[in-house]
Amino acid sequence: MISFQLLLDSFEKKFQVEIQNIQTTSPVKLYEPIAYSLEVGGKRIRPVLLLHAASLFTKYPETFFPAAVAIELFHNFTLLHDDIMDHADIRRGVSAVHLKYGENSAILSGDAMSIMSFRLLSQCEPIKLHSILTLFSTTAIEVCEGQQYDMEFEEKDQVTIAEYIEMIRLKTAVLIACSLKTGALLAGADEENCRLLYEFGLLIGIAFQLQDDWLDVYGDKCTFGKKIGGDICENKKTCLLISAMEMGNEKARSSILEWTRKSDFDEKEKIEAVRAIFTESGASTATKALMKNYHDQAIDKLNQLTIADSDKTELRKFASQLLSRVK
Repeated sequence: MISFQLLLDSFEKKFQVEIQNIQTTSPVKLYEPIAYSLEVGGKRIRPVLLLHAASLFTKYPETFFPAAVAIELFHNFTLLHDDIMDHADIRRGVSAVHLKYGENSAILSGDAMSIMSFRLLSQCEPIKLHSILTLFSTTAIEVCEGQQYDMEFEEKDQVTIAEYIEMIRLKTAVLIACSLKTGALLAGADEENCRLLYEFGLLIGIAFQLQDDWLDVYGDKCTFGKKIGGDICENKKTCLLISAMEMGNEKARSSILEWTRKSDFDEKEKIEAVRAIFTESGASTATKALMKNYHDQAIDKLNQLTIADSDKTELRKFASQLLSRVK
């Protein structure tokens, strides 16, 4: 079994070469924003999960580097467009692509990244091409569906926890699940193990997004890499806000509604006020508990994999670190 760190180091080394190649491709104004978005960092969770899943069934996971790059390109494409739609100015501690290069460039460069990801995946073995592209194209449209739900939630007065979970399943979790299943499929894993890895990815992906939403409110800007309180300022219907509306008293609910209806407000004041309501109402604790629940369900799927128990260690460690991550 190959450790996550070794896979990450190997991927990052090759990926930096890929970024340099992209940066020198013409027309520069199309490819430079792509290289910029990729070179500022990122956790590289999805490509490493793909390579790790492959390593469970083959000794040569590096063979599938192009597919890992494809996953990372697609993920970053979604971030480019997401930042535009959310009016987010900071990504990974630096200016978002649309702020640095303009919205038109960010849209077009993002489009190019999504196409590049499909081109890279088309390089896989012909016998596996149909299943890989079917999975990836299904995932791609699901991510778009999740983003649409997220935008629609901004206009809705009420959103349930179940609706929110379905939205983040589509927007975030399916790509993590796709990464794991793609690696397994490429390495020739059997159908049942592919299914279990996909379900593990879905569940841990939901937990991942719950933690991300929590960090957006309670994290530290220096480590989180994004503006703290962005979701509050955008009136995002996260688990925290939904839970606060369900669990808070009448005063708390009225205060949240008052803040969400204001078009002119002091950002710092709004963030501090709403954060206090999240804490006092128990919404913060409830969100953490829900995240733990999805984590535990994911571990149950992992335990069912028909591989050596020692080969599950890295995924268990990954799932555990998720609960305590700060960025």
